[in-house]
Amino acid sequence: MVPRLISVLFLFSILGLTQTTWANVSLPSFFSDHMVLQQNTELSIWGWAKPGENIVVSTTWNTQYNAIASNQGSWSVLIKTPTGSMTPYDISIKGYNEILLKNVLIGEVWLCSGQSNMEWSANSKINNAEEEIKQANFPAIRFFSVEHRTALTQQIDLEGQWVECSPATMQNFSAIGYFFARKLQQELKIPVGVINSSWGGTPAETWMPAEVFEHDEVISTAAKKLESVPWGPVEIARIYNAMIEPLTKFRIAGALWYQGESNVGTAYAYKATMAALITSWRKKWGLDFPFYYCQIAPYRYGKPMEGAELRDAQRRTLDIPQTGMVVTSDIGDTSDIHPRNKLDVGLRLANMALGQYYRIDTRVVSGPLYKDSQVQGRHILVYFDHAEGLNCKGDQLTHFEIAGEDGIYHPAEAKIKKDNSVEVQSDQVKRPVAVRFAWSNTATPNLFNGAGLPASCFRSN
Repeated sequence: MVPRLISVLFLFSILGLTQTTWANVSLPSFFSDHMVLQQNTELSIWGWAKPGENIVVSTTWNTQYNAIASNQGSWSVLIKTPTGSMTPYDISIKGYNEILLKNVLIGEVWLCSGQSNMEWSANSKINNAEEEIKQANFPAIRFFSVEHRTALTQQIDLEGQWVECSPATMQNFSAIGYFFARKLQQELKIPVGVINSSWGGTPAETWMPAEVFEHDEVISTAAKKLESVPWGPVEIARIYNAMIEPLTKFRIAGALWYQGESNVGTAYAYKATMAALITSWRKKWGLDFPFYYCQIAPYRYGKPMEGAELRDAQRRTLDIPQTGMVVTSDIGDTSDIHPRNKLDVGLRLANMALGQYYRIDTRVVSGPLYKDSQVQGRHILVYFDHAEGLNCKGDQLTHFEIAGEDGIYHPAEAKIKKDNSVEVQSDQVKRPVAVRFAWSNTATPNLFNGAGLPASCFRSN
């Protein structure tokens, strides 16, 4: 009995030694079946293993890479991706164990982020929802939904999974992200992957790394004014740590952003906040990717003009290189902070990407944006960028106001000139010094360009 007992104990000790000697190679959750990788680039695939473990990464587009896990148990390889196509590939990651990623596509990958209007799905009620869901059969479009999480420190992984676009998966995904991807896929003829990392009712400050607040008094002061709410975090960096930081080594083409409703109370700091967010994200990714965002729609906010002030801060954020803004004043609902027309928002974002980033579309992709103004006697001439074919949808232009040296604004008459400028004047202001446009929370003006896109609100002073 004693020899047998010794043999059994020896066997268990060997098994225990084997279990502690070998380790399973593992990957972040966004490396999985059905994922999309960015085309024509060199990108990282990484994970964890036992220190010193040999890792072999093989792809069916005929590449093989080797790595050795560090003394921290981490490893990574840089792989080159081919031109995007509909060809599905496999990727093998082999150490002591093997992980096989199947049905991997190569194409374009975009990140969608922000608050509820970006998160809004077809199931949340959008225009023509039933028909849109029924038609959503696009296996070359892939979705990755990031689960809501917060963290006090920056994380290395997150919760989520890649799925093919189908009626079952599209209905719960970001509607804007879906419509954007559908347009891109149809025009580019290659796969499109969309990562949705958004959370309704959250301010921009919680989507930014903590270090950006350390030496910026403007955004730090504004962040301290945020009040706690029951539906999500407002503390700086909490969402960034858990839902953005883990993605920063995953190669993307660009980012889409729809947020701002939760920042109307500190609109004065929003331009600085967005500049810090965009700059910090690009620094984290190590890439000056395009960043396209949606101007918030007209809505009955609590304090007068705070919505207009936030929209104007968004307009002024356009001085950051490689950014673009979609104006939504014509497709909003002043009684609903969640307008149901997500199709046109997604298409406008897609057209912006196709024109400005991919450069395969020459159409005008922005509404008229304030450029300059000149006082001429009792009139002010207003000049716009993207003003080709400037027109009025209605009998006369609305929502223009001018002010004299007293700073008091009065409703003004406005008319479009042959050079696509707008002449503004008011009988109540003999010596105008400033002009503003669509300057109220619920303003839905009727100035458009020839591409059918609405003009953004602005003020000249």
